[in-house]
Amino acid sequence: MPDPVVVLIEDEPQIRRFLRATLTGQGYRLFEAATGADGLVEVGSRQPDVVIVDLGLPDIDGIDVIRRLREWTAVPIIVLSARGQERDKVAALDAGADDYVSKPFGAGELLARIRVALRHTAGASHEDDDAAFQVGELRMDLLRRQVFVGESEVRLTPIEYKLLATLVQHAGKVVTHSQLLREVWGPTHTDAAHYVRVYMAHLRHKLEAEPARPRYLLTEPGVGYRLTTE
Repeated sequence: MPDPVVVLIEDEPQIRRFLRATLTGQGYRLFEAATGADGLVEVGSRQPDVVIVDLGLPDIDGIDVIRRLREWTAVPIIVLSARGQERDKVAALDAGADDYVSKPFGAGELLARIRVALRHTAGASHEDDDAAFQVGELRMDLLRRQVFVGESEVRLTPIEYKLLATLVQHAGKVVTHSQLLREVWGPTHTDAAHYVRVYMAHLRHKLEAEPARPRYLLTEPGVGYRLTTE
């Protein structure tokens, strides 16, 4: 397999230097851009496997960069930003980002997020993986609409099933409350976040060995949920 290609859109030279050493040392091919405009060109010409983008760029806000990328590419986008407020995370994820890492950050955490993004891309390229999902004891067959924990089939209500299927389709990524509401309940329910909390609690009681300490259905506080892939 060729070395994965990463495009980094970041205006801070010290962070670019740090990530250059970190990523190239791990076998990634890194291409850099210090502005949003240059970053869009790099993504178009390099066809990367992952894009890392800062929100506070000098010319174009990072949210707008994400929106422009999502007009034509499904490449995994990881936000790396000093904006750590809940509203910033939600805005970036709703714009189309797949993950969000706040500055200051550890190299190990970012590398792990990149690996998750690459695994998700690899899985999406195989038709069989689109029809089935498994992590640990949890298994979902999307063709037969069946869910198992170990060898036992779990009966879900239609809403519970649709909620889990939506998380499976975005496995490894943070899915915001508003996105879940839009995809599961429809566009008229985007302000009813309590729906998601109630049904997520139902899912955890049916699928998790310890619902209060979930292994699979993880909460991203104030933002949404993530179905783990590990």
